[in-house]
Amino acid sequence: MSTTQQEPIRILILNPNSSKSMTNGMQKSISSLNLPDNIKITYYTAPTSCPASINDGTDLQTSATHVLQDLSNNLHLLKDNDAVLVCCYSVHRLVPLLSELASSHGFPLSVTGIFEASVLTSLSLLTGPTKKWGIVTTGKYWEEHLTMGVKKFLGQGEEGGGDNVKFAGVQTTGLDAGDFHGDIPKEVIDAKLAQATKKLLLQAGDVECVVMGCAGMAGLEQIIRQAAIEEYGEERGKKVMVVDGVRAGVGLVAEMVKNRRMFTQ
Repeated sequence: MSTTQQEPIRILILNPNSSKSMTNGMQKSISSLNLPDNIKITYYTAPTSCPASINDGTDLQTSATHVLQDLSNNLHLLKDNDAVLVCCYSVHRLVPLLSELASSHGFPLSVTGIFEASVLTSLSLLTGPTKKWGIVTTGKYWEEHLTMGVKKFLGQGEEGGGDNVKFAGVQTTGLDAGDFHGDIPKEVIDAKLAQATKKLLLQAGDVECVVMGCAGMAGLEQIIRQAAIEEYGEERGKKVMVVDGVRAGVGLVAEMVKNRRMFTQ
């Protein structure tokens, strides 16, 4: 095994909202991964000037502005890492902004978000040309935001570009991200998540991957799996894969670092 493969890969898990309980949920999810010893994980929670739950475009903008300012004033938090995973399920401006910040200060940094990671992971998991993947997320705002985000990320353009026959679309629970770690009763959360999942599966047809479109959903995979069994039947339902963007993102960003080291002089 080469020296490069043995090099540490230091990943900053960046929660761009100010909820420490959401950061703790991400940490719990990541700790269940069987990561190689050379992958080192640290965590960052946005300052209190950021919203505790990112629910719309205004929250996205506030989050990006304040986190960028905080990290610009504390560049060591970026320089001490090889990669950053932005853990808000959205087309978050911090992904390009942090790449640009690192480049402007002359140090390498691989940056992606859990949205981008989930798209690439889901596409890699589909087993045939008719199979689909879709997203279950929180509030109504995200339906258009994520649908347009998928199109743009895959090079279809925000307008037109034809249909993406592999994308089953976005269904919402009507909850906010903070509700998953707030005072909403668990049975209410479970019921809304199951309902949104069944609607996605019923309307789209042959769905093979369901993405949890909110970092706050970490740990709720079984609710989606059970909904798939109830909608598709046990044999078919058990084959539906539930993608956690945070966990998928850790694996992807680690590969990004390795590939950057491999393909640059």
